[in-house]
Amino acid sequence: MTATRPRRALVYGDVDLNLIDGSAIWAQSMVRALRDAGCAVTLVLKAPVRTGRLVDPLTGLDGVTVRYPHHEGLVDDDAPLTVAQAHRVLARIDGDRPHDLVVVRGRAVAAALAGDGAFQGRLWSYLTDVPRNVAGFTPAIHGDLRRIARASRVLLCQTEELRCFLEQTVPETCGKCALFPPVVVLPPGLAADGPRTPGSQLRLVYTGKFALRWNTYEMTGLPKRLTDAGVPAELHMVGDKIHDERADPDFAERMRRALTGAAGVVWHGGHPREKAMALAASADIGLSWRAPEMDASLELSTKVLEFGALGLPVLLNRTPMHTALLGDDYPLFATDEDDAVDVLRRAVQQPGVYATAAERCRAAAGDFTLDRAAGRLRAILAREFPPGTVPTDRRLRVVVAGHDLKFFTRLLRHLEALPNLEVRVDPWRSLADHDEARSRELAAWADVVVCEWCGPNALWYARHKRSRQRLIVRLHRFELDAGWPDRLDIGKVDQVVCVSPHYADLTRERTGWPAEKITVIPNWVDLDQLDRPKLADARFHLGVIGAAPSRKRLDLAVDVVEELRRRDPRFTLFVKSKLPWEYWWIWKRPEEREHYEALFRRIARSESLRSGVVFDGYGGDIGAWLRRIGFVLSTSDDESFHLSPAEGMASGAVPALLPWPGADTVYDRRWIHRDPVELADAIEVIVHGDRWQEERRIARAQVRDAYDLPRVCAIWEELLHSG
Repeated sequence: MTATRPRRALVYGDVDLNLIDGSAIWAQSMVRALRDAGCAVTLVLKAPVRTGRLVDPLTGLDGVTVRYPHHEGLVDDDAPLTVAQAHRVLARIDGDRPHDLVVVRGRAVAAALAGDGAFQGRLWSYLTDVPRNVAGFTPAIHGDLRRIARASRVLLCQTEELRCFLEQTVPETCGKCALFPPVVVLPPGLAADGPRTPGSQLRLVYTGKFALRWNTYEMTGLPKRLTDAGVPAELHMVGDKIHDERADPDFAERMRRALTGAAGVVWHGGHPREKAMALAASADIGLSWRAPEMDASLELSTKVLEFGALGLPVLLNRTPMHTALLGDDYPLFATDEDDAVDVLRRAVQQPGVYATAAERCRAAAGDFTLDRAAGRLRAILAREFPPGTVPTDRRLRVVVAGHDLKFFTRLLRHLEALPNLEVRVDPWRSLADHDEARSRELAAWADVVVCEWCGPNALWYARHKRSRQRLIVRLHRFELDAGWPDRLDIGKVDQVVCVSPHYADLTRERTGWPAEKITVIPNWVDLDQLDRPKLADARFHLGVIGAAPSRKRLDLAVDVVEELRRRDPRFTLFVKSKLPWEYWWIWKRPEEREHYEALFRRIARSESLRSGVVFDGYGGDIGAWLRRIGFVLSTSDDESFHLSPAEGMASGAVPALLPWPGADTVYDRRWIHRDPVELADAIEVIVHGDRWQEERRIARAQVRDAYDLPRVCAIWEELLHSG
């Protein structure tokens, strides 16, 4: 195969690159990171260039093209592009030679492009203007986000908090979100002035906008309060954008008076970014301390990272995001003005406190360099545009047919992206209902047909198989008892794929099919999506994914948590599942209803279980949900593979299984226990013996080696090309 060409990326931010702020720096950083990741990048400007401070450094880079819609006559006026104008300009530029990915920042412009079928599946949408909570979601905003998610191939999220929030509120985002944190690029040669000199005047610095919730007015009172407390201090404030606040009409005037008249405050006004950062580098401590209502923000302040890169410790709020970044024991967290004064005084009077804070901030900023950003994009590009591992002279034509592709979706997405395959889908409406004319057309076209489920679809394609065409059937658990394999002409089938050795053996025993036609390809686990930081106390949280029908044996999982809570009431069982009455085919069976009615009565009548068993809604936000889970249980009577423990392992949880038939052919025996009491004993020993970190490291390594998505995709690619 010939070498792959550079991917062509079109970039547009709903930002004015004449104004130096975080969004403008994003545009510059995104272009540079994409270019360093190997893309040929075209940046489209929103506004005519009045100052080249941000644009000029890009024009001289190999592989970067800057488009000037106003100068090129693509719009008729000199005003910044409206959303409608941006849509037309991007469509025209892309239409001349379509790009592989279209990176856009701004919900309004992303929503506009999402409505254009020409951009479908090529959008990489960077979302920041998202409400911080469900209460802020209007129907219009929710509709925009759903359209954007459906049209986007990738959703770039600045923080883990934003990714999880989107997955939990907009189901269409699940599986598409990738982290792309802020990028910190220091001007060449810039660094902090060096360690603070003991006994010198404390120099505080703030750069950015002046706004009510940013506590900028409260900051102006810090120098006097510190000086009165025996710590001489001054505050240097850089910026010229003072917000008019509807909630506080007098704020702007009050802020302006404080900037010009408050004791110890030096207002430098607005400056280019390089000058602002040079002023910050001459200070001792940076300020990013905000009002409590900002604690729920889903964005990470670039200023915090810039201060850290300069070697400055930062005063900021204690939030889950900040503790994850700097550590729970970071010494410069503040909750209010009194706390801020105390914390700053301690940093001055105790050099060790200052040194610890400075080192934490410097180390944290190291994860947000341009090189790290390019690496993140390189990994996403490799996943979304896999190069293919099998050389071929022409694209293999593949049909995937089935009524329910939920277990095949991520594999299908990978196969569709391979340059050596052309993939089409035959979506059956139900097990036996399909568009026969469409199926005949696809059967006549395909080199290879993959039937997901060994059901009526497999019977139909076996009857219509052409000579030299290959037919692959993936068989799951329930088909073995449904009779379809008995009616399948195995002579027309080239390969039957089972997900575990145990079910491959059962298939051979029950069908008598030739052993050479039955192979094992395991289920896949997407480590990129699931490997996320755990939340506090996750080690005490047990998880069950899918609790119906009764053979899933939720009652045994309840036995486990009941036993553990006798020893430590912090243990809690979280159940992510549809409830049994939500499945009509389950709830109509008297024995199923009796089982669950007895179980729920048991939970309701036990004080320990009422507070120790939590039912969460079913949905695709598994990655977000697993952040709170330290152990994933599998207590079923039988399973063909049971993906849940593997998903837990990928997330950094420890698997805990009962010995259903074949469990030891899928999972290491170290995770399998004889009964609920032994399983509870194992969990208690791991948690109270401080072994949880080590056990979850082992589990993650095992699942990466056995079931990681790229490995399973490569096996499937080889199978499709074999023969």
